[in-house]
Amino acid sequence: MIDCSKNNENEIVELISSWNIDAFYCIVEKYEQKLLKYILRITNVSYEDAENILQEVFIKSYTKINSYNNKYSFSSWIYRIAHNHTIDYFKKNSKKETINLEWDDDNINFLDLFESWENIEENISKKELNKKIWEIINSLDDKYKEILILKFLEEKNYSEISDILKIPEWTVATLINRWKKQFKQKAEDLKLINFL
Repeated sequence: MIDCSKNNENEIVELISSWNIDAFYCIVEKYEQKLLKYILRITNVSYEDAENILQEVFIKSYTKINSYNNKYSFSSWIYRIAHNHTIDYFKKNSKKETINLEWDDDNINFLDLFESWENIEENISKKELNKKIWEIINSLDDKYKEILILKFLEEKNYSEISDILKIPEWTVATLINRWKKQFKQKAEDLKLINFL
């Protein structure tokens, strides 16, 4: 049995390339919860369906391990498989899904994304304000939400997002800037927040 903590990811991938199934358990252990959360975040499927998608993601990543190029991040590679497989799942099932981000106390405080807030309604709690912010976010296009999930919830950098979604880094930056502008406009329209 392989001690996952004593091998780095590239060493583990090399072992998997030799069809060492024990090494693959290290990958499953490291990514199982992260990828399950990611699948649930970008879809409206049930937990059971998300687990089925995840199982297929792991099968595909194991059988395609020799296509991984270690010049790039393994994390981006496996996230891209999860992303593509989730999209394929919807195509096969002919479902038109929209991403609906769920707000909870553990999620990012989107107030922190903006450098300056002039003032916030005094009669609204921070928790209630965050819920309203998530409502605004959910009213925006899915192309923005997917990048938001990867950037702010999965904590991926621009390069990793570019690898996962197969779009240029400048497109990632542009979409994030456009999202911020749209978000700001909707928040101002609702008189929720007064920006400087």
